Amino acid sequence: MKCCQSDCENEATVHLTEIVNGEMKKIDLCEECAKEKGVTDPQGFALADLLLGLGASSEMDAAGIEIECPTCGFTQADFKKTGRLGCSTCYTVFAEPLEGMLKQMHKGTQHVGKVPKALRAKMDITRQRDHISEQLQKAIDTENYEEAARLRDQLKELEGSSSMKEGK
Repeated sequence: MKCCQSDCENEATVHLTEIVNGEMKKIDLCEECAKEKGVTDPQGFALADLLLGLGASSEMDAAGIEIECPTCGFTQADFKKTGRLGCSTCYTVFAEPLEGMLKQMHKGTQHVGKVPKALRAKMDITRQRDHISEQLQKAIDTENYEEAARLRDQLKELEGSSSMKEGK
């Protein structure tokens, strides 16, 4: 396979694949052209581009001005080179471009991962207990003592079953 640069006739040895908006683009370069483009130079080739897909770090350049962290002096160029931020303040300073990059990487900016099964069961019981407690308080406030007694018994049963699950 030949190098994709128009004026080059060398054999391509560096093969890059970029997927943008669901479209795959392949770039085949010879070693010389790859060096010229900075692909084989770890300092010249943006690590953020590697991690986020080629060209993705352009989100950082969208504003057109160089943003710099007032605490550590870290710049967009530093982030693009290292793929890391300098300090905790950088997350606030670079919040807007980072949000775009995170959306591109993870399809959102809110964690919606899995919860361990044992913890999920405890959370469900806690939610159920809170809901019944609210209903119980409303029944007491409205002086509906029959409903309050039923809810009290339901709470005791729920707490008894949850303590049995926990091995108490």
